[in-house]
Amino acid sequence: MLVLGIESSCDETAAAVVADGREILSSVISSQIELHKPYGGVFPELAAREHLEKIEPVVNEAMTKAGIEFDALDAVAVTQGPGLIGSLLVGVSYAKALAWGLDIPFIGVNHIEGHVYSIVFENPPVEYPALALIVSGGHTNLFYIPEEGKYKIVSRTRDDAAGEAFDKVGKMLGLSYPGGPVIEKLAREGDKHKIKFPIAKISDGRPDFSFSGLKTAVSRYLRENSVEPVKENETVSQEIKDIAASFQATVVKSLLINVEKLAVELEPKTLIVAGGVACNGALREAAENFGAKMNLPVYFPSKHLSTDNAAMIAAAGYFHLKRGERANLRMTADVTLRLQNFENEDAELKRKKVRYRL
Repeated sequence: MLVLGIESSCDETAAAVVADGREILSSVISSQIELHKPYGGVFPELAAREHLEKIEPVVNEAMTKAGIEFDALDAVAVTQGPGLIGSLLVGVSYAKALAWGLDIPFIGVNHIEGHVYSIVFENPPVEYPALALIVSGGHTNLFYIPEEGKYKIVSRTRDDAAGEAFDKVGKMLGLSYPGGPVIEKLAREGDKHKIKFPIAKISDGRPDFSFSGLKTAVSRYLRENSVEPVKENETVSQEIKDIAASFQATVVKSLLINVEKLAVELEPKTLIVAGGVACNGALREAAENFGAKMNLPVYFPSKHLSTDNAAMIAAAGYFHLKRGERANLRMTADVTLRLQNFENEDAELKRKKVRYRL
């Protein structure tokens, strides 16, 4: 069964053809990083305009690379949300028109569920129940997945996503956008024990994430120690490298503290770590070490599948297609779309003595 996936939730225009939910026949991504660099983040209106320009050539390239004609497709899957409304509407409108013209099923996919499915291409089948840490520029959530297709948020960020914190701290340090890869590179030459940045403690006791205070702590450190941001073409100082390493270590520790706490309580058989920040080597190493300690398999997507892509959307769409699910042509983009449909969680989570209800 061949599914064309389309992804346009933020600043990548992507299309992919996936066979039977696990074999990538093609995957094409048009990045907008250079377009948004001058702004230090994604400029929503520019992103939507770029999607409009790129979506048709990107889809055509994906079909050409897959070596198939449009009439060979069995379904079209597209990111419905969450994301930027203008960007989402471009993908949804194109996918809807294509599916209608081909008279094939049309499937709306939650972008975060796509990240969950990004690990299916290069890992063994997931054993359930599973925990999935989805960590990116827009999302930092931990999901309990009792069985395929059922999700319960058991931890989420109270403010900024981890990837957003990387970008904003990178901007404070005078680094180029996006900040995450640059900070990771500098951190390799820094001392992660040099500066002790705080890890947020949630007042109500829930195992949630928070990165706003960490950003403030970095800003305060720069101000109190008169640290100047890196200037263009300037050699990066050891002090900046130490700040990058200490900041990155604090983010990773903040993430793993809650993963460990909930893994002990929920007893998953698989840990999934996905999303753009899953590219980070320090996070991967920490998660693998935790998995080894707990005798828990940890599944990551490869780095090119960690960032936004359409193969993961096609894989998630294939799952819904198998269950007989279809979207009708009234379906539209939903920026607030949530991934939480585990309606019978009470008995299961109470049995495991989990008190966290979001």
